[in-house]
Amino acid sequence: MSKFAALIATAIFISMSGAYADTFDPSKLPESKQTTSGKYLSAKEAFEMKTKNPAKILFIDVRTPAETEYIGIADQVDINIPYMLDDYSTWDAKKGRFMMTPNSGFTMKVDDALKSRGLTKVDTIIVMCRSGDRSAAAANLLSKSGYGNVYSVYEGFEGDMGTNGDSKGRRAVNGWKNSGLPWGYSLDKGRAYIDF
Repeated sequence: MSKFAALIATAIFISMSGAYADTFDPSKLPESKQTTSGKYLSAKEAFEMKTKNPAKILFIDVRTPAETEYIGIADQVDINIPYMLDDYSTWDAKKGRFMMTPNSGFTMKVDDALKSRGLTKVDTIIVMCRSGDRSAAAANLLSKSGYGNVYSVYEGFEGDMGTNGDSKGRRAVNGWKNSGLPWGYSLDKGRAYIDF
C-alpha cells in the first residue's frame, strides 16, 4: 500500500472511530502531564488537526534526537526540537540512565521554526514527547514565554505503560505508534535537531 493510501485509510478510520471515543477529562491526567493552558490533544486529534491545516500549525517532537532517530518519528511532525537533552557526563542512578538537562535554546529554536514557516507566536503549536510529560513541560514553558496556542499530545509518541498481561511494563497503551498513525524511522535533515 502506498504511503498516500495508508494516510487516507488512517484518516477514514479516525473519522469513523471518533464518534465512539471516550470523553477526555484533563483533571484525570497525572500532574506531570497537565498544562497551565489546559490545551490537550490525543495522538489521533493531533493527526487530524495537523492534516486538516498543515501550513498553519507547527508540530514539534520535543524528544531527544536519539529518540527520533532510533525509536521513530511521526510523519506529520515538522521538526524535532528537544525540550531536554541527554547529559552524557552525568549518570542518574535512580533512573538507570544518563541525566537529562533542559535545552537552553528551546524557545529560540521554536521561534526560528515558526518564522521559517511564516508563522508567529499566536499560531497553533503542537508538542509531543514520548508519553506526555516533557510535552506538558514544553507547553508550559512556551505559554509562559508568550506563545498563545500550544497543545500538548498527552499520550505522546510511544504511549503509556501497560499494567498487566503482555503489555505490562511496555509502552503499549495509547500514543501515536499504538494508534496506527503514520510514522517511520526516516529522519530527513530538515526535521532533525541540529545544534549549531
